[in-house]
Amino acid sequence: MGFQNMTLRRFTLSMSALLLLCALLWLWAVLEHQESSLAIRPVTPNTSMPDGFSVWHHLDANGIRFKSITPQDDALVIKFESSEQSAAAKEVLDRSLPHGYVIALQEDDTLAPQWLSRLRDTPHRLG
Repeated sequence: MGFQNMTLRRFTLSMSALLLLCALLWLWAVLEHQESSLAIRPVTPNTSMPDGFSVWHHLDANGIRFKSITPQDDALVIKFESSEQSAAAKEVLDRSLPHGYVIALQEDDTLAPQWLSRLRDTPHRLG
């Protein structure tokens, strides 16, 4: 009887530890996978935004994959799956677009960074 209880406890403890490990790995994967985006803005107000098709053509010709290209708040926003893709796209667009545009990384509005910034910005009250 005592041997069965000890075996059941070990099994339960092992399964709980395995479940906790799986949950931590899943959480780590979710937090690590973040989208990256570039925003292309004209330097002067009288300069028009670049055409999304020409941007698509330059990125496609260099083998850079992207998720979407959308106009948003006087800018052309390009979303990528990783920061490596956005860095490569920034290099290509710096070379191919005419001068007069600012190409900058844009912060993503994903859920995890919002919670992380809320946790960092709140003052800790002790006592």
